Amino acid sequence: MKTIGITGGIGSGKSVVSALLELYGIPVYIADEESKRLTQSSPVIRKGLIELFDESIYTGEGLDKRRLASLIFGNPQMLKAVNSLIHPEVYKDYLQWAESKHTELCALESAILFESGFDKLADYTVMVYAPEEIRIQRAMNRDNSNRTDVTNRIKNQLPDEIKRDKSDFVILNDGIQALIPQVESLLKQIRPTL
Repeated sequence: MKTIGITGGIGSGKSVVSALLELYGIPVYIADEESKRLTQSSPVIRKGLIELFDESIYTGEGLDKRRLASLIFGNPQMLKAVNSLIHPEVYKDYLQWAESKHTELCALESAILFESGFDKLADYTVMVYAPEEIRIQRAMNRDNSNRTDVTNRIKNQLPDEIKRDKSDFVILNDGIQALIPQVESLLKQIRPTL
């Protein structure tokens, strides 16, 4: 089985491209969603977060995401420690998920594909690119956020230029170029190699 790694900054349209791939019969693992699930369900992550912080990082509702965010925001060492607990569990979960799919091609969507090392799971990497102003507007509309919050999140992500340089393919999602022909072109280039 071959894996397409999909990445892009906030508001770039990764989810739209993933949904199109699913329409073409390619199963997609959404790492951001699965990591949220695993922070609630994985005993390994739970134990590690409790050791890093204390029992109160989990409440009766599950992980106290707001508290965790406040503890790691602006603290690169703590963020690295938390990621070193979560990323290996997501990595293992992806491998189990992919094995269960029995298809020749699947995809892994991750906003932090390169930063997390998940690109090592991918045979092909695809960056979904949109100009920054479009991304800001999309994220503000989608998340009901203000411009400052969105631009701060963009600043904390790997710059688009680096993602573009590291990617095998780029899909332009600027609201002008049609996405379906670009996804079809991507699949035409990948499928003959399977």
